[in-house]
Amino acid sequence: MNLAIWFSWYEEIVRKFNYSQEEDEKSAQILNQLLENYGGLSKDDIPMQKEAIIFGAGPSIKSNIKEIKNLNLSEYTIIAADGATTALMEEDIIPDVIVTDLDGEMKDILCANHEGAFMVVHAHGNNREKVKEYLPRLQRVMGTTQSTPLSNVYNFGGFTDGDRALFLAVELGAEYVILAGMDFGKVVTRYSRPDLPEREGRADEIKELKLKYAKKLVEWVAENEEVTLLNISRGERLDGVLDVNFF
Repeated sequence: MNLAIWFSWYEEIVRKFNYSQEEDEKSAQILNQLLENYGGLSKDDIPMQKEAIIFGAGPSIKSNIKEIKNLNLSEYTIIAADGATTALMEEDIIPDVIVTDLDGEMKDILCANHEGAFMVVHAHGNNREKVKEYLPRLQRVMGTTQSTPLSNVYNFGGFTDGDRALFLAVELGAEYVILAGMDFGKVVTRYSRPDLPEREGRADEIKELKLKYAKKLVEWVAENEEVTLLNISRGERLDGVLDVNFF
């Protein structure tokens, strides 16, 4: 995504959610320095095939994982959006790439990273302490921000882990992307919110609004980028994205 276009989205998001660009940038600066100290990756270091599967942490994720097990997964780059890592590991799948702002189940994210997953760690205004805590424990890390990019911190566009994973995949050359577990509805799972008392729960007002923006951004990609998107999730219909059932 052209950064000028992204910043028009970002300015709207900052207003809508009452975020602070200054706080986003402070967090990005901390991530940038940590990556300088520990050796951050460039975008050329992140593996990306022409075909990718992106897993969100929505209600469809477990059924979608069972579906994609019938594919030859070696032909795809498997990307987990944050807490979707846990669902994949429960099915003995280590994602190739994890896109995270560090609020998923961190023991599973750390385990997957140590098993070989590349990390794309996102810094924003309210995860500064998690960036400080976890960055020294992670390997093979590239940094991202939703604000001004820095020497070790990229901005490819994107707001939530799921749609940010899609912007990443497109930027790195994916031409055919399957969306799984990306329902964009009113229900959240424990994979997305590890503190949920039940396996699923009603999205709160802020989460529901975040999912609405994530959906809009995915639809923007479908309309404006040179990529074919297929959706095997069971949630919201996405404009410009083909709903499919593989099996």
